[in-house]
Amino acid sequence: MKRILLRSGKSPFDVVPVEEALHRDVIATNAGNLIFSDAAHKILTTPDAEVVSNGMRTEVGAAARINEEYDAFVVPLANAFRPSFESSLERLTRLISKLKIPVVVLGVGAQAGLDNDAARLKAMEPTVKGFVSAVLDHSATIGVRGEFTEKYLTDMGFKDVEVIGCPSLFMYGDKLTVEKRTPALTPESRIAINGSHSAVRYGGLHPIITNTHARYPNLSFIGQNLTDARQLHWRDVDSTAGRITQMPTHPDHPMYREGKARVYVDPVTWIDDLKEYDFSFGSRIHGNIAALLAGTPVTVLCGDSRTLELCRYFEIPHRQLDQTPADVDPAKLYEEADFGPLTANHRERFERFTAFLGKNGLDDTFTHGDGGEAFEKKLRALKFPAGVRPWNDADLASLTSRFGWLQQRISELDTHNAQLKRELAKSRAGAKAAAKASAVIPAPSIYRRARRAVGGPLRRALKPSK
Repeated sequence: MKRILLRSGKSPFDVVPVEEALHRDVIATNAGNLIFSDAAHKILTTPDAEVVSNGMRTEVGAAARINEEYDAFVVPLANAFRPSFESSLERLTRLISKLKIPVVVLGVGAQAGLDNDAARLKAMEPTVKGFVSAVLDHSATIGVRGEFTEKYLTDMGFKDVEVIGCPSLFMYGDKLTVEKRTPALTPESRIAINGSHSAVRYGGLHPIITNTHARYPNLSFIGQNLTDARQLHWRDVDSTAGRITQMPTHPDHPMYREGKARVYVDPVTWIDDLKEYDFSFGSRIHGNIAALLAGTPVTVLCGDSRTLELCRYFEIPHRQLDQTPADVDPAKLYEEADFGPLTANHRERFERFTAFLGKNGLDDTFTHGDGGEAFEKKLRALKFPAGVRPWNDADLASLTSRFGWLQQRISELDTHNAQLKRELAKSRAGAKAAAKASAVIPAPSIYRRARRAVGGPLRRALKPSK
């Protein structure tokens, strides 16, 4: 059986309690990552292939083990060509360069402004070239999100570049049904809005949220960041992003106090909940893709090239955020949204995607398997935690759940610290013994060297976390 290593935060079948999910950051800072990694996991699972999540670890030293244990390394990516991801991209390049197995990249994108000006990416061009070259040494082509990223790479001289969109919208193969369930939105309609911290703080989304909240009592904000989730579950505002009070996930925001904010740590619960909504809109591309997978109409408010190129490729109804008035009525967006091109051309895009997989030596469940039936059956047999909600209650059950987990963590840390103390004591004893046995280097010198070698890391490990 073929074994495929997939870059992802967790397996779709890993049921992780909310506290543990936030502690381990299984969403890799953004729950949208799980939408496309879960889709890739499902698509690549066939009777002849096993898919294994790498937990988002990029261990260059593990290359030999990966070569021995796996037949391919599949890397679903989003906006990886951006300055803040450069160090991660360099580390991924070092790992890929040491691999001898095929490496297939799904849907990587470059991030620029709405003007598609790649000038801000100029400084990291050598890093991007190194990454793409390493990938193409291990595969026939590289899959990109849309036309902007395609041009960005072809302008660098790369020819084996294919626009395939994002695997997330192929979660259900060539089937995608999105219908307006009601003729028009009313004040009682259930609406989901989403947005990043930058869109809220600088992009003009804050007044749109405020005005929509005033008009629609059944509005919910669906956050995606780890910061958002920690605010909802722990009321944690101890970070720069966490102190942005305009975010509906902040404890001071009225939507938080009204219990109208959510973050999901599993795509299955996210998509299921969005089936109950009439409309979704906002600047988060995967927040709106989750709604499309639920069959719920959307309008994406694009704030940069990465969302714009994906909307254009998939023909998702969209507007530019900087051209959307603060008092825009979701009812108008809903009325104007046309899902005909999105659904009518979906099969063609899906066939292009599976042809890309085939060209790179990968089978897919819809062509070579059961269409994901076994995957869905296994998924539905599991009980995943509900979406993370605002912590507004002070009942005993709520406190017991949270403080029970904290007490467990404290016990684990106590055990770990005791072990480190024993190792520190053993190291000091060993250093003293070595000093006595040495006839060449003065004992104090040996002791200082040993203490510097092992003492610093151990003391840092013993230092209580803030």
